[in-house]
Amino acid sequence: MFNKRILAGVVAAAIAGFPGVAPAQGGAKVLRLVPHSNLAILDPIWTTAYMSRNHGYMIYDTLFGTDEKNQIKPQMVESWTESPDHRLWTFKLRKGLEFHDGKPVTGEDVIASLARWGKRDAMGAALFTFVDRMDAPAPDSFRIFLREACGFVLEAIGKPSSNVPFIMPKRVAETDAFKQIEDYTGSGPYIFKRDEFKPGDKAVYLRNPKYVARKEPPSGSAGGKHVYVDRVEWNLALRDAQAQVNALQKGEVDILEQPAFEHVATLKADKNLLVYDYSPVPWQYMARFNHLNKPFDNEKVRQAVMAAFAQQPFLQAQVGVKELYKTCPSMFICGTPYASSFGTELQSKSNMKKAQELLKASGYDGTPVMLMKPTDLPAINKLPDVAAQLLRQAGFKVDLQAMDWQTLVGRRAKKDPVDKGGWNMFITAWQGPDVWNPIANAALDTRGTASGWFGWPKDDKIVELRGKFMREIDPAMKKKLSDEIQAEAFRTATHVPLGEFIAPLAARKNVSGFFRQTGNFYWNLKKN
Repeated sequence: MFNKRILAGVVAAAIAGFPGVAPAQGGAKVLRLVPHSNLAILDPIWTTAYMSRNHGYMIYDTLFGTDEKNQIKPQMVESWTESPDHRLWTFKLRKGLEFHDGKPVTGEDVIASLARWGKRDAMGAALFTFVDRMDAPAPDSFRIFLREACGFVLEAIGKPSSNVPFIMPKRVAETDAFKQIEDYTGSGPYIFKRDEFKPGDKAVYLRNPKYVARKEPPSGSAGGKHVYVDRVEWNLALRDAQAQVNALQKGEVDILEQPAFEHVATLKADKNLLVYDYSPVPWQYMARFNHLNKPFDNEKVRQAVMAAFAQQPFLQAQVGVKELYKTCPSMFICGTPYASSFGTELQSKSNMKKAQELLKASGYDGTPVMLMKPTDLPAINKLPDVAAQLLRQAGFKVDLQAMDWQTLVGRRAKKDPVDKGGWNMFITAWQGPDVWNPIANAALDTRGTASGWFGWPKDDKIVELRGKFMREIDPAMKKKLSDEIQAEAFRTATHVPLGEFIAPLAARKNVSGFFRQTGNFYWNLKKN
């Protein structure tokens, strides 16, 4: 085993090998954590996968952040103005913004980054239906010209979760939005150690000594991003849930990002550990159809699934700990402004008999449902088994295929028929901010194959209603429109909400500085 002196020398040598990064003085502090999954995709704009998003937050910065009270706060932006007609937005960047290669962050970098993000993200795509053009009148500023006013400019460019509008160098951001980037130069609080990255093994990040943090305390994805450790190591190889707990208890790792629910009680009972619910709002489970392939190209078949998928069996099987889950009829997060039971009867008041009747009336021809099951994601790996059982009870044939999460993430992007590598259904989990309003919720982007998120439903009525919602500024009218969007989404079965849950992290008590956040952020942490 390494003693402290040898470990410090190894870390210092690794840091010294990266341009612009000085070795830590007095011994390097290394924060070791086990993330919730493997990291395979390094482009956080190309995918909505949270591992890629979390990687993005380590190395990139954002124009705005969203604090724990859902308030938009400036991050890279110093100041901004809005014209009286709400069609011209002018932003000035704060001083000290510098990419890891030593080049300053400019308005041109911002414009290119936003343009690429707007081609992949649901909320970004919505915003860019209003954008006429963008320019950079000075190196430290940029402007957004709108064709017509809309009420969510800051909410879009300050959104805290997938896809996050991270700012990249122009040369990187000019990569085709449907191809993955190969250059991971950012301007954020950490620097990605590409030469130490091994998918399925580890990812390493070094403190960015030139990063200038904001002065405000951290809150959500906003506030100061202060780094108090020299090196962060993600253990990507430790996938067994019990082995993760053992490693945390022995001090071999410092943080478990998402421990298995069945181990929460054990972790809470250990006096050396902290179990912390960091999120201000719950997560949501969701079943997603592929609307392009049989049998889910048939609306009536999807409705039968909606009726069969009562939330309680999913939550009880996957979470099990009553205080960590609850049913919620809404497609938006319960307790947030747009939550409602309006139009939810197809799921909330149905039963298996109703599902069987709907399936029989749909003309279902026995086409097997290819349901993808992740094997390495403890937070969702039991849900597909429940889904398969309920589908069979309703009368479906089911082809349950097991694969690791990163394989699933790659496969769900394919629009091919099932026998050519495509799929019919998968189940995922969203953090609250991703699904708590009709614009952010990627599952409600119903532009068909032009849609940015996997499943590609086509519903012109939802497109029209979302367009009205984007333009509306009256809160009461926005609530009415969100109800109408939800009712139509339930009627046409764009996807199925499967209830809400809390996913706490676990850490050793010698790690401090945790704060309420809208993602998985590793700044502000101190290790004693």
